[in-house]
Parts: sequence; C-alpha cells; structure tokens
Amino acid sequence: MMENVFITAVETACVLGLRTEECLDALRERRGGLALSSCLPGAGFASLPVGAFPSPELVKGRRYGAASNAAVKVAAAAMRRAGWTPAQIRETWLYGASSRGNAGEILGLNAWRRPLRKFSASNTMHCEIPAAVSIELGIHGPWQMISNGCSSGLDALGMAWMAVASGVAPRALVVAVDLPLITALLQDFQDTGLLSTNGVNDPFSPQTSGFFPAEAAVAVTLERDASGLCRLEHYAANSDAYDTLMIPDDGGGIESCVRTALQSGSPEKVVAICPHATGTLNHARVEPPALQRAVDGRQVPLLPLKPQTGHTLGASGLLDVALLAACMADHWLPATLPGLTPPACGLPLIESPLQLTSGDRVVKLASGMGGHNAAVSLRVV
Repeated sequence: MMENVFITAVETACVLGLRTEECLDALRERRGGLALSSCLPGAGFASLPVGAFPSPELVKGRRYGAASNAAVKVAAAAMRRAGWTPAQIRETWLYGASSRGNAGEILGLNAWRRPLRKFSASNTMHCEIPAAVSIELGIHGPWQMISNGCSSGLDALGMAWMAVASGVAPRALVVAVDLPLITALLQDFQDTGLLSTNGVNDPFSPQTSGFFPAEAAVAVTLERDASGLCRLEHYAANSDAYDTLMIPDDGGGIESCVRTALQSGSPEKVVAICPHATGTLNHARVEPPALQRAVDGRQVPLLPLKPQTGHTLGASGLLDVALLAACMADHWLPATLPGLTPPACGLPLIESPLQLTSGDRVVKLASGMGGHNAAVSLRVV
C-alpha cells in the first residue's frame, strides 16, 4: 500500500538567489535573472544571456568538484529546514541528480578551485555528488545517482517518492545540480542547435530559437504522513523511443505521461501545468498540443518557469518542483514573466498570481534529451 508522501522542506539556489526566499521574491515580482556574463570571457558567447549564481560561494571547496560542493550546501540547508535529527539523517535515503555532473573537473577546467590532486579521480565522477552529500552530512542510508538528461531531477524525485511511499525508505533527500556555464558544454549545445541564437526569451513564441543555460542547485526532503509544504501524489515516466534530440511531431510520450499524473487524483482539481518549455523550436511546436490533449481540451493554464530561471538542465525539474512547493505551502502560484506568448494550441498562461485552496493540484513535466519524459503531481494541503 502506498502511503501519503509530503515535500517537507526545500532549498533552492539559482540565478534568482542563493536561498529559497530570494527566489520566491523574484517570482512575486515577476523578475527574471538572465544576463550577459563575464564568466565566459572571449568564449564566443558574449551575446548569450545566461543564468549564473549571484555569488560563487556555493561551489567553493577543494576536496570535491564544484557541483558536489553546491549539492552539499543546499542539502544541508534543506535538512535544517526539515528539522531532522542526527538519527533521522543517518537513516535517510539519498538521491542525486545531474545531467553534466562535475563537468568542469571532467574537462580539466575549474582551475580557479586549486583542487587537491589526491581527489582527481573522485572529482570526475557523476556519483561524487551524492557521495559528497552522504559523507559531509552523515547519511548512512543508500544513495543513488540519476543522470537522465534534463529529466534527471524529476526522475530522482519520482524514485525517492516510490521508496518512501512504499515504506521501504523512512524518508528521502533529493538533490539536483547542474553547472553548464562552461565553454566546451556551450559549444556542444550550440553545435547541436539548442542554444538561443536571437535572445528571444519566450519559449512558446514563433520566434524562439533555443534555450538559455543556467546554474542551479536544489534539495528537497520527502517524508510520510507529515505536515509539509505540499503532498507529492504521483510520479509517471515513459520514453519516446524516437530520437536522441527531437520530440516526434505527435509529442511522443508527453501526453500519456501527463495524463497518468493527472488521473492519479481528481483531474478537475488541476489548476496549472508547469511544462518543460525549453525554448527550442521543437519543444514550442509539439509540447503544447500534447499537453492540450492530455487535459482533454480543458483550459488548464501553463506556468513556464525557465524564462525566469534559465534552463538548468538536469536540475530544472527539481528546481521547478521546489519553487512550486514553496508557493503552494502559502496557497498561491506565481504569474509568468510579463509579455510571454501563449502557445498556439490555445492553452493560456498564468498572467496573474493564482490563489489556491486545499486540494488544488499542479502537474510538473520534464523531458530529457533522448526522449525520456517524467511528470509528477503536487497537491495543496
């Protein structure tokens, strides 16, 4: 029997701020944070708005890679917010997520860190992220590392939900981080045609041309039958089995994935969908009609958050969930950035903050490169 699972605490760090409260202030003010960055001097990306951390303090440290350092710090903050005791922390199950891991260390960059050479081997492992969190915070439960492209964070959350809801895990900590502002990574994205080429930060506009990369680190705590920010009611996932880059014209598995999440509760109580909405032309064309079919033609509004946070790759799904959960705890949802274009299929955008009541539901979707889809359903408590 699956038990009730609640998101009991979150910590978020992204271009909007290094703490959740700062990020929520930006959402209330409908303020984005993307800007031209000096972190890529002479790299050929001087005209690309990106989402850099307001300060490098999260990534500093000599023992671990930059992404691992950020993961440790947001994880510690989330567990403090949850009020877990040392005994509870010890038996926690841990799930890490990242698309690119410690890419700076893998590529031999991040020389600014002056890393300890003794840890060169561990610094280049994706799984150093949850390993570092477990070591530094005293977590003795099992840890896993999920790297499913841009759906990594949402898949890690879903797997944690299954472990906690089934009673196998007493509680879980989910951590996702990506630091894509590295010249070699950006060049790969540019060569593949995924980066914005015209600066249009409007993911459903006919003029959109790609995404805006950004840094993020986020942590979420899950517990059974506890008072929490919101209830995590369901996780669904599938794959398109179509192409490493493109979503098929019919939307692939998006419709069925979202429909499964919708039908896990009362579909009529779904007040918003937070789409993947990267800003690529492929996403802009095929994602909204698939969402419209999933809601059976209802005018469920969309809340794309990437125009404010940038695309944080494998951290993006968990980042959106954490921000949504923090808002839902206070019974509201933010409006989108001003001036965004609604999708051509007719689904509206949330253009004014929504007031929520107990039982209202929000569905979050993520799609990873390679055609993997994940969706979760959140309920206001």
